[in-house]
Amino acid sequence: MTQPAEKPWILGLTGGIGSGKSAAAQCFMDLGVHAVDADHAARWVVEPGRPALAQIAGHFGPGVLQGDGTLDRAALRALIFADPEQRRWLEALLHPLIRGEIATHLAQATSPYAILVSPLLIESGQYKLARRVLVIDVPPEVQLARTVARDGVSQAQVEAILKVQAPREERLRHADDVLVNDRDPAWLQQEVERLHHFYLSLPGGPS
Repeated sequence: MTQPAEKPWILGLTGGIGSGKSAAAQCFMDLGVHAVDADHAARWVVEPGRPALAQIAGHFGPGVLQGDGTLDRAALRALIFADPEQRRWLEALLHPLIRGEIATHLAQATSPYAILVSPLLIESGQYKLARRVLVIDVPPEVQLARTVARDGVSQAQVEAILKVQAPREERLRHADDVLVNDRDPAWLQQEVERLHHFYLSLPGGPS
């Protein structure tokens, strides 16, 4: 009798803004690893017709909707950044929905391990879904320079985002593996390939 295929184990991949999480995730995907992006899940749960969008509009008022009925993210962000209580309300609504969406998409993985890419892996508790945590790490001054150059935002705006994300030390404390991404893309790809071969050597199935 054939053994049922083991479920892939989950690697949590995170890093601060400007660390190169997405580039690292893409390198893994190019190697055939199934990846789920928590940011995408966060967008799916507030699409028109989903219950969360109606609850958000009911709570914050129609000002958080655009003319076409989609969520006005900038308006919502302004409201929750100004009021921590409102941010907590929104997180309490969305985090369980996002977790459910992530679990559904991870369950579709057929690679030996699957990756959950999340900027808020530690803060949201999503790291509990993962057997190992890989942190893409860069020095803070590199984070600032990269993000200002990439997004065309001010240094003050980047610093405000950094304050909301877990401190670098907190991320590193949860890390099983750390990839310092302060060189060129070819080096990043080489490091991802090295980690990938190591991950393939680990036994499958959930921990």
